[in-house]
Amino acid sequence: MRSLDDIRDEYEFLEGDERYRLLIELGRELEPMPDALKTDATLVRGCSAAVWIYPTQDGDRLHFLADSNAAITKGIVALVLSAVQDRPAGEVAAMDVMGALAPFDLKNQLSSNRTQGVPNMIALIRDTAARIAAD
Repeated sequence: MRSLDDIRDEYEFLEGDERYRLLIELGRELEPMPDALKTDATLVRGCSAAVWIYPTQDGDRLHFLADSNAAITKGIVALVLSAVQDRPAGEVAAMDVMGALAPFDLKNQLSSNRTQGVPNMIALIRDTAARIAAD
């Protein structure tokens, strides 16, 4: 998975439809999520498209499997994950993920339907990280 900094560097040079294409490409690059993990328990509420996020652990580091049934939304999920993937749970729980995504100006680049679920994705990831960090 590309780093958020690398994605931002590329994103800043693009405009309009090229930015959409980059998001779709990021979604295609996501690690495949087995269908068996796409359950009601892993479904993120409040997204316009179906989004599933499943956390795994390697020591204190979190690794997320995720998927969506919509290409642009899947790219947004990949963007969110690039900010938190394979970091320690305590770091993810304390991270300002929305702040890390601010340079992408998603609210002005995409329709509100596309971005409405982003806070819910982030909340689920941070809540999971906080629960794991507390154990």
